[in-house]
Amino acid sequence: MRVNRARRNGAPRLPLRASPPPPPLIPRVAAAINAISCWYCDLKIYALNEPLFRFGRKHASLFKLWFSIGTGFGLTALVGVTSILIWQLFISSDTRLSNLFGSLLFGFSPSLRISLSDAGYLFISTLVSVSVHEFGHVIALASEGIQLEYIAVFLAVLFPGALVAFDHDLLLALPRLTALRVYCAGIWHNAVFCAICGLLLFLQPVILFPFYIQAESPVVLDVASPLSEFLSPGDAIVSLDGAGIHDVQDWMDMTALLDKKILTNSSDFHYFKGFGAVDSRKGYCVPNALLEDNKNVQLAKNQSVCPYDFTAFVKIHCFDPSNSVNAVDEDGDLGRRENELCLNTKDIVNLEKCDGGGEVMKNGSRCMCSEDESCLSPVQFPGLMWVEITYSRPYSIECLQYKSSRLGSNTSDAVEQTCGGTFVFVGDVISMAHSVQLTEYRPRWGLFLGKYIPTKLEKSLICTFHVSLALVLLNSLPVYFLDGESILEVALCHFTSLSPRKRRKVQQICVVGGTLISVLAFFKILFINVL
Repeated sequence: MRVNRARRNGAPRLPLRASPPPPPLIPRVAAAINAISCWYCDLKIYALNEPLFRFGRKHASLFKLWFSIGTGFGLTALVGVTSILIWQLFISSDTRLSNLFGSLLFGFSPSLRISLSDAGYLFISTLVSVSVHEFGHVIALASEGIQLEYIAVFLAVLFPGALVAFDHDLLLALPRLTALRVYCAGIWHNAVFCAICGLLLFLQPVILFPFYIQAESPVVLDVASPLSEFLSPGDAIVSLDGAGIHDVQDWMDMTALLDKKILTNSSDFHYFKGFGAVDSRKGYCVPNALLEDNKNVQLAKNQSVCPYDFTAFVKIHCFDPSNSVNAVDEDGDLGRRENELCLNTKDIVNLEKCDGGGEVMKNGSRCMCSEDESCLSPVQFPGLMWVEITYSRPYSIECLQYKSSRLGSNTSDAVEQTCGGTFVFVGDVISMAHSVQLTEYRPRWGLFLGKYIPTKLEKSLICTFHVSLALVLLNSLPVYFLDGESILEVALCHFTSLSPRKRRKVQQICVVGGTLISVLAFFKILFINVL
């Protein structure tokens, strides 16, 4: 955010060093003249002027050194960020840099859909990041002996912000390097704040270690439809379609892979970040005795209709990975209705697989089913995915009671059934992924007490990191009403020997061009990441 350079007409200029020191300022928040309109309102605060000024003057030499380092960073950011945007817009056609900027600014692909909780995180993170930014300007001014007029907190439309008002003419009367230290202070503080947030995220497991255990699998915090009938808070997701899930990122990556497989409609094997082979076809070795009790398939609008809790399956031959045509019935018609059977998924999901992963060979293809079993595959409809989710609930009251009552006995199968299981979900995997809120931490004491703290802390740090980084990038650009405009103005005066008229013309050209480039770059990032 840019420091306010306006000074009220007729207001006396504040001396660099007042002698004797001015009396402490009386808090005048109630007496401040605050602006209120339909789209803008602010609150001017005077109570912090004197404490911040004294703090800055007390450690002036240390802060001057600190903000001199920030000046080098600010000038480098001004040239670097502007050059990268120009190169990306007019020279390079590679979209990877735009994707990188989008991920750095937003932390995810920008979307018009934002939840109420996300809006809350964004609002608070913006307030914190802007406060850190303005605190840098205030301390830099105080270290140079310039007092404030006021600090204002404002709300423009729905976006919070802050500004610092001071005597701009007094700042210009000081050496140019002093002005650069003041104008670069906000960018420098936001950059340091980003580093602090990143360090805290990296050390979060160590910080939370005395109070939380990092679980081997992500734990369910909240669950909504469509997974609410299968999972409960406290359950741990062990695997998804046979791929082990070790953290929240694994869960999101695997569901994205499954969704991509639906879109590509491929029957090939896929390998993805250690998840192993992921095949678009699933088969189960079903005992022939179970097939005798199957429900008949009914037809409705040319689709298979089974009774409640039953799913349509079709008999298939052994899988041959080199030839997907062999993975159909004898007539090559996988969709023949006379081969379809209605079976209960609870009876099927724990059976052996016949998906080509076995070692027994029959006619050049792999089979895992015995002579008294048939290989059946679920009938899947366009846009819907059949996925197996294995979960555990080792800390549930029922599981703990069962373990204590069966201590010392060989009841591993019973414990596995009581303390977890596997279920099948058929539907949209993206909706499935977002219907459950996961965490990687489990409280050491108490029954799920304080379960939301690690997740909320992590989301707050991530959001604050991206908002603060966005302020660094935006204020590093020569854009109207932002710090980049003031930094460019002072830098042209300090590093060039141009006449004032030519200098103003160069500054105007750079600011107009920088504003246009910034707007074009923003819309390009938004277009690439959203559309």
